[in-house]
Amino acid sequence: MELSLIQKIVIYAPPIIFAITVHEAAHGYAAKHFGDMTAYNAGRITLNPLKHIDLFGTILLPAMTILLGGILFGWAKPVPVDFSRLRNPKKDMLWVAAAGPASNFLMAILWVLVIKFAMGAPEAISLPMIEMAKAGISINIVLMVLNLLPLPPLDGGRIAVSLLPMPYAIKFAQIERFGFLILIALMFSGILNKILDPLINAVYALIISLFG
Repeated sequence: MELSLIQKIVIYAPPIIFAITVHEAAHGYAAKHFGDMTAYNAGRITLNPLKHIDLFGTILLPAMTILLGGILFGWAKPVPVDFSRLRNPKKDMLWVAAAGPASNFLMAILWVLVIKFAMGAPEAISLPMIEMAKAGISINIVLMVLNLLPLPPLDGGRIAVSLLPMPYAIKFAQIERFGFLILIALMFSGILNKILDPLINAVYALIISLFG
């Protein structure tokens, strides 16, 4: 099914916005659970995407990458987390960081269920729903895998910092100031795609094995 520009925007916009914003909200929920009220006090523990949207990172950049055929790339306004306020900062950091990718995996599963529901609907409804759900699955898997890369400030980097012994964790955390530049370099060199593609395919295979 070849989509026009307008159709792509209509179909991709809701999955992109919710994939990115729910990811951020999940960090806030987890931080609150483990004792840090920073996100809660800032009004960021909400599923309202308007609270999380960054005009460039959530809308313009993902739209450009989708339309140009590149790997989805984008971000929301980061949810503020003060790791020092967590009850056990080093240990709890893992769960706060993992909450974002976990939310993307759950959303991918929800979009699978949308496809199963849409198959029983009239064609005029089922076709756009299935296309949107396929986009939702793809977007959430890509964001989950991308964010699990062990590179600070990505979630995978924070998970690595949590797991490493303290002397190594301190040194590894110092990479964060260069993390975004490293990620951009990996993306434009094509190395990022080579790293992500087999991981993305593995998650697809897992979901297919679970739901058919």
